[in-house]
Amino acid sequence: MLQTQTAALSPLPGAVFGADGVSGALASETAVVHVAYDVAAPPPRPPGAWTRFVCVSDTHARTFAVPDGDVLLHSGDLTESGTLAEVRATVEWLAGMPHRAKIIIAGNHDLTLDDHEDWYGEEYARWHRRGKEDVDAVREVLTGDEARDAGVVYLQDATHEFQAKEGGRTWTVYGSPWSPYFCNWAFNYERGLHAEALISKIAQTDILLTHGPPAGILDRTMTGDSVGCEALAARLPRLQPRLHVFGHIHEDHGVRVCEWQSSGTGPGSGPGSHRTVFVNAANYPGGPRRRGPNGRLYGVGQGAFQPVIVDLCDTVPPSAEAAGSDV
Repeated sequence: MLQTQTAALSPLPGAVFGADGVSGALASETAVVHVAYDVAAPPPRPPGAWTRFVCVSDTHARTFAVPDGDVLLHSGDLTESGTLAEVRATVEWLAGMPHRAKIIIAGNHDLTLDDHEDWYGEEYARWHRRGKEDVDAVREVLTGDEARDAGVVYLQDATHEFQAKEGGRTWTVYGSPWSPYFCNWAFNYERGLHAEALISKIAQTDILLTHGPPAGILDRTMTGDSVGCEALAARLPRLQPRLHVFGHIHEDHGVRVCEWQSSGTGPGSGPGSHRTVFVNAANYPGGPRRRGPNGRLYGVGQGAFQPVIVDLCDTVPPSAEAAGSDV
């Protein structure tokens, strides 16, 4: 069971968690989340041993200003249709950022990266009518020496361990590009047994990156339908990551902090796992919030759809651990 409090990006003040009292921010002893701020002058980091994660998603080959941080997390839809030109432009944009690590996954629009059962080989003509893209060249751009040297790490159903700062703590992140079936785009799965088989592979981790949201958490479409993955929602009580970043449903961009009510003794229980920060980081504007107060459409990564900053404490203070209020 979860108790939740939400901070969504909107013209109205964001919800406040704890005693921070800042519009558009959530705060506790172990996590500070900023959803509304000046990108040119980001909010200061908490004092002490903290790691700053900057969360983006659904950039669709667009580029925009991103605040500095220790780690950039991108939850898929790097491109519009996965062409080599789009992938190259996106990786060049990411490589130019100052973050020590840039950890990324694919999404349903990143067609050329879906290599299961030759899906792209069979479906490419629906989007790439001039011919099939060179999938080997696409992967080389994402995973080759130049990308690695720039700190870019591409994950596809895999875990990665990293240090965000020299001599700092080691974090684990798991990345999965899959989302429930939608018009047979890339990395789609059928709900039910197929979903459960894929989601069951997700390993215990500090940070979870998925393209699609879990059912019931920041997964509402413009029509009010909840379209997140039920299997992923069912898996989360065992995982209880400190941070779960996703996108896909552009119009429900925002942040939610959830507190796990059952401590249990299985995986995910114990110190450091009682709260999860959920971020729908979609940057491509969608839904009624895609227009600003002046009626103009926001650009990608701007206004109500700017990157989300999540500061996580590297260690769990004894007071938070005793209270069971750690994130």
